Amino acid sequence: MSGRADFTPEEWQTISEAPVSAGLLVMTAQRGGVFRESMALAKAYNEARQQHGQSQLLDEIVSAKPARDHTRYHSPQELREAALSHLRDAVSALQANAAPDELSAYKQFVSAVAQRVAEAHREDGVAVSPAEQAALDEITATLSGS
Repeated sequence: MSGRADFTPEEWQTISEAPVSAGLLVMTAQRGGVFRESMALAKAYNEARQQHGQSQLLDEIVSAKPARDHTRYHSPQELREAALSHLRDAVSALQANAAPDELSAYKQFVSAVAQRVAEAHREDGVAVSPAEQAALDEITATLSGS
């Protein structure tokens, strides 16, 4: 089982921030609903805490307050590029230092966080707007290495 001690401080920071970065990418894809979407992100972490013991890696990530990159981005495009970079870097660090099942669980967690955020606020009468779906698709592709 992998945990914080298996990664450099920089790698751990990236691994910890990537799920929140994915959520922020979805939040900024479509205007509106930021409060509900923020609450959905927090709920995803709370639910993951309740599943304690299934993965040391995820237990350590969700046991702390959700970490986020505090960089002030000048545009949604800049935030998008940084979020996808965080995801790529996190997956790379996990591929090098974690078991395949831990990497898979991490990817599922990140995807679940992003999906939960996307579904938190209905835009234009749909659960997930086209812009949010595009963000989800980018997250999935990045996690898959595509």
